[in-house]
Amino acid sequence: MTKSSELKSRRDAAVAKGVATRAIYAERAENAELWDADGRRFIDFAAGIAVNNAGHRHPRLMEAVAAQAEAFTHTCFHVAPFEGYVRLAERLNAATPGDFGKKTMLATTGAEAVENAVKMARAYTGRSGVIAFSGAFHGRTLMGMALCGKVAPYKKGFGAMPPEVFHAPFPNAFHGVTPEQSLAELDRLFKSSVDPERIAAMIIEPVQGEGGFNIADYDFLHALRRIATEHGIVLIADEVQAGMARTGKLFAFEHAGVAADLVTMAKGLAGGFPLSAVTGRAEIVDAAPIGGIGGTYAGNPLAVAAANAMLDVIEEEGLCARATEIGDRILARLIAIASRQGMEAIGDVRGLGAMIAFELVTDRQSRAPDAALTLSIVAEAEARGLIILPCGTRGNVVRLLPPLTTPMEQVDEALDILEGALEAAVAKTATAA
Repeated sequence: MTKSSELKSRRDAAVAKGVATRAIYAERAENAELWDADGRRFIDFAAGIAVNNAGHRHPRLMEAVAAQAEAFTHTCFHVAPFEGYVRLAERLNAATPGDFGKKTMLATTGAEAVENAVKMARAYTGRSGVIAFSGAFHGRTLMGMALCGKVAPYKKGFGAMPPEVFHAPFPNAFHGVTPEQSLAELDRLFKSSVDPERIAAMIIEPVQGEGGFNIADYDFLHALRRIATEHGIVLIADEVQAGMARTGKLFAFEHAGVAADLVTMAKGLAGGFPLSAVTGRAEIVDAAPIGGIGGTYAGNPLAVAAANAMLDVIEEEGLCARATEIGDRILARLIAIASRQGMEAIGDVRGLGAMIAFELVTDRQSRAPDAALTLSIVAEAEARGLIILPCGTRGNVVRLLPPLTTPMEQVDEALDILEGALEAAVAKTATAA
């Protein structure tokens, strides 16, 4: 029995079944490489799901956390606040889009950030309704689940969702949903289901994560901004997965030139340490009563130290530009592969910066999803030493999230592995047919 198989047996006996896992039991990692319990090497194109944007164990982050650990590891900001939290808030206030006064609160997870953003919007507007979009993912807490635009596995079996959460269609060019159609449906929602004067907030991902790396049309985001302003609705940008230089800008909303009222962030914020934030208009953030937001672990000192170091690394190492360089390399290779005879299963290739995906279909005419082929590609890649992830509301999208510090020779090595995995998986599908 291998060490990995032994760990799997122990995991099956001790860990909740609902916690999904892969068969890779990590032993150590460095930058874009990870080694499992049996010594197998992998190139990590998952990055902890867009967390390790500066790679595993970036020296600057490790040094910052070690220095903080020498001072103190936890005080609870409510009990004994500290300078690092205040400094990070100042930096996020300055960095997020929008020429207006801002404030920040720190939390621990992306779902917490979303929940608190909704609380702030409700407190500020005195309203309760929230609009999200099809294909959205905003977390696994109760409000997060309600906001999600994907049933399985996030809502399935968990009973009634909170009331006054509405969904509008997210524009999707590949599947023929235009921004105009989405806006028309939003207007229909306002006329048939809910008065816009009852809506506290609209929340949208500029690039959908779990939904399939669908990129929001920039004109559509501008239209949402106009609608929100017209009706006094708080516009929330969920930058949990797309933020922190992942798309070639610090925040993906910057590509559209749109400033949301509130921005939620997590994942890449602290480069591997649990931290999230809500940053936005000071009057909205301050609408919550004293003691109404926060948490025991919110703004943990070690994670805050890592986040301050992460912002330094993004700037000093030019990770926004690096994301664009890596993304261009990957997109060009995927487009070339998709153009080859026999690769018609690749229906679409899309991405922004180093947030890249390709969608698998049974044929390019019907564009019917091929979830089985998607899982086969992921498994083939893993067997060959590359970690990639599936996503999409229909389970037929492969997403690539390389660390932004990945050496270009490893990017090319990963793409060679991916091409081989694609060829093998497609061949198996053809043989089975």
